[in-house]
Amino acid sequence: MCWSGGKDSGLALDALQHGPAYEVVGLLTTLSREFDRISHHGVRSELLDLQAQHIGLPLTKIHLDTTLADCTTMDQYETLMAHTMRDFYDRGVRAVGFGDINLRDLRDYREKRLDEVGMIGVFPLWERDTTELAHDFIQRGFGTRLSSIDATKLDPSFAGRLYDRKLLDDFPHGVDPCGENGEFHSFCFDGPIYGGRSIPVEVGDILDRDTRTFADLLLAEEAACGA
Repeated sequence: MCWSGGKDSGLALDALQHGPAYEVVGLLTTLSREFDRISHHGVRSELLDLQAQHIGLPLTKIHLDTTLADCTTMDQYETLMAHTMRDFYDRGVRAVGFGDINLRDLRDYREKRLDEVGMIGVFPLWERDTTELAHDFIQRGFGTRLSSIDATKLDPSFAGRLYDRKLLDDFPHGVDPCGENGEFHSFCFDGPIYGGRSIPVEVGDILDRDTRTFADLLLAEEAACGA
């Protein structure tokens, strides 16, 4: 499972685990080497580790040197991903799950690269209505906070907010409720995929970087004391 740690990954993983067609055997996440945080989401790696522990699946991390906007890093990304996929292939893995919903260019890119190593992509949320998905996600008991937002599309005050019905109501007109236009990324801290164990988080500093605003999510004090 290509795991970003966000709400779409959580919902897609849940769908795959409850479907008859696939056995999910691991999680794969890309992180910034400089910050040791999930790419684009800005989430600390220790929170990612807790997600994997609670889900009960092994986690593979790929560290990238800079942002994917840099062409050199894109070459690095493709090289590292191809190597990793060949390694998974040698271990018997033939498919990779994604939480993509309706970005056709991205799906085509993923499928092309996977085909080069003899694998296929699986997209359990593909072309679902994003408003229905958002409400389904909340109704089914998933918990998420916005970890980063595009400040050209959302006010910075949205960074760190809980993903609930109030948030959906507060989104400005034209903002996709699942962030499919890059409006926001998220961190999924609760839900059926965790087997009844949530990851209590609190919002730390709010940080601006280029056109993005990040909420530094921290493990809540009560969780740290109980570790």
